[in-house]
Order: sequence, then structure tokens, then C-alpha cells
Amino acid sequence: MNNQNYHTVCVVGLGYIGLPTAAILAARGYQVHGVEINAMARDVINSGRAHVIEPDLDAVVKTAVDSGRLRAHAEPSNADVFMLCVPTPVGEESGADLSYVRNAAASICPFLQAGNLVILESTIPPGTTELVASIVKEKTGLDENKIHFAHAPERVLPGHILREVVENDRIVGGLTDAANVAANAFFSTYVTGKLINCRCRMAEMAKLVENASRDVQIAFANELSIICEQFDLDVLELIEIANHHPRVSILQPGCGVGGHCIAVDPWFIVHMTKNEHGQSRARLMQIAREINNYKPHWVIAKVQAAVAKLGKSYKALIACFGAAYKPDIDDLRESPAKEIADHLKTHNIGNIVVVEPNVKELQGHVLVSQDEAIAKADIILFLVNHQPFRAITLAQLEGKVVIDACGITYRSRF
Repeated sequence: MNNQNYHTVCVVGLGYIGLPTAAILAARGYQVHGVEINAMARDVINSGRAHVIEPDLDAVVKTAVDSGRLRAHAEPSNADVFMLCVPTPVGEESGADLSYVRNAAASICPFLQAGNLVILESTIPPGTTELVASIVKEKTGLDENKIHFAHAPERVLPGHILREVVENDRIVGGLTDAANVAANAFFSTYVTGKLINCRCRMAEMAKLVENASRDVQIAFANELSIICEQFDLDVLELIEIANHHPRVSILQPGCGVGGHCIAVDPWFIVHMTKNEHGQSRARLMQIAREINNYKPHWVIAKVQAAVAKLGKSYKALIACFGAAYKPDIDDLRESPAKEIADHLKTHNIGNIVVVEPNVKELQGHVLVSQDEAIAKADIILFLVNHQPFRAITLAQLEGKVVIDACGITYRSRF
């Protein structure tokens, strides 16, 4: 198969990765059949808008839809290339829940033909692409000698997805040499980054390792913040000083780790490396996950202590600044900030309001403006380093109890 044979692409899953990918492919001239099970999301996309927040995505989606090259549907259709961009959440015993992948694989089977290319972009444990191939073979009789199967994990940063989908290097792992050739031919039509070819299982493991590495580094910073409190040291000042060493680059601590990648993927490695006694060989990765999962509880304890210290006869008004899992996006998946706000409200720890400029509503919470929160709150809890929050001055916070879990006030203090 060469790139001249690619005309139609079926993208299964039009979420944070699938929709930008589909829109870019349409801009490159492909006829894109999008598949999205959420009817509301389909309606938004087909109206020429994005149902997720990502800079410039609305404009690219509108152009793609208006051109007639992108349409969202409830079911797959015939295509030359099938891209599976579905979630893989943590399942039982911290293993990967592959139900979405299984369902996506089964859904495309009635439309597959010999010579098609099937690309799995979801983050998955090693062996999952082979699982997809086995599902296809069972339902269609077409094996990896007739269908090209490959794994090419997404490696993009929210807020920069449209650029990084095109410019980032891509890992391409085919089940066969022919699949690598086919996948390379396809990606070369819109990816300007380097295409790194390897065995399929190597590609699957690489993405997990990338995120686990990041998780371990963040855990070091988060643990450092806990230690610094014991010695009455400012952790951000300490990190800034330590990072002057030419071979030291400590990351910034936060209120935890969120998102669908770093907070999830290391568990897959922990789970799949357990021995016969149930103990994982990925001990460092497991400890890092435990540290980062503990950090929201550490922040909650600080809030509880502040509320107790106020000693007011009425409930303190606590303003949580940020609910997304990282700065300047609307993604709430696995968000430690939202976990903290949820816990405070569920356990009746004060009256809770949330400032989140990137969403219009937050289930279970009252959203207020930044100015209203500063004016009325007794406790200001900074959880996410959103750009608008960085303009807040110490003068505005005078008289408030401030708990800063993400470094908003650091530059003002030093």
C-alpha cells in the first residue's frame, strides 16, 4: 500500500486526540468519517465546532466540516485507514480497562477489507494491538497478512495538540514489516516529525515508559514539598536554587497528578509486572504513583487545619482556584484539583466555591469569578497555575488565609 491509495479515514473516538487528528486529516484532503458515541458531541462537531477546548481547534473543525470532508457519525463506515482513538482507563486491580478498545475493534469489523490499515493510537499495555488483530481475525477471517495493524501512540501536549500532532516525532510499531511500511506511508502525508519504527510491543511499552518517567520525576518534587514543610522551607525557592546545578532539573510540585496519561499509564506497568506473590517489579513506579495520589490528601489536611485555626462559628468560605488537571485547559480527567474540591464539599469542610475559567459549569459545584472569590472567601486555595491567576497580587490576598499548592504566589513573595 502506498500513500496514493489513501483517500478515506475512519477515526473512531472524537475526543481530545481523535477530533484534532480528524480535523487535520480533513485539512490535508482526506475524506474523514468520524465515529463518536456521544450524540451531543456529534451534534456540536457537525455544527462546525469543537466539543473540547483546544486553541484554534474550533476554526480547524469548522473548516473541515464546511468543506464536507469531516462528519461525525454514530457508527463506522468503509475506509482505507481506520484510527482507533478511544480511552483506556484504569480497570480492576489497577490494570488497563480495554473494553473501549475491544468495542472499537469489533465495531470496524463489518467494514474492513483486505489491504486496509488499522492504527491503534490509544495508550495500551504491550500485546493490545495483537488483541485487536485477533478480534478482527475472529470476526472477519482477515489476519495481519491481509490487514495492516500498527500502534502509533499519541504524544501531544494539551494546549499544543494541533501543532504537535503534525510536528512531533511519531513512534510506529507494526505487527509486520508491511504494516510499518503502510503506516509510514500514511503518517508521512501529514506528520513532519521523524517516524521512529520499531516492533509493535516496543511502541506500546515506549508510551507507558515516557509517562511513568514523568510521574517519577513529579513524585520527587511532590515529596520534596512535603519534606520542606517539616523544615519550614519554601520548596519552590529550594528547587530554583538546586536547579542552578548544570545537571539538576527538578520539576515543580503541585496538588497531585492528573490527566489520562501520567496519572494512569504507570499503573499498567505496575499491574503487568506482578510476580506470583502479587508484588510488582516496578517498585519505584508504584511508589511514585502512591506519592502523587497522596498529595491531594496532604493538601486537604492543610485546608482542614486552616479551617480549624480560623475557629469561626460559621462555615469558612473556601475558594478553590482551578479544577482542571493542568494549567489553561478544560480537561478534568483524573484531576487532583477537582478531587480536592469534591472531597471538601462532600465532607462538609466549609462552604466551597470554585474558580475555573476554562469551563462553563462544574457538576456539583458553584462556579464564581476570580474577583468574587477573592472578595468573599476566607480561605484562598490555589490548585492549578492558570494564566489568569498569575496576575493576582499579594495586596489582593491581604487578610485571607492562602494555601498555595501550585506556586501562584511564589514570584510575588520572592
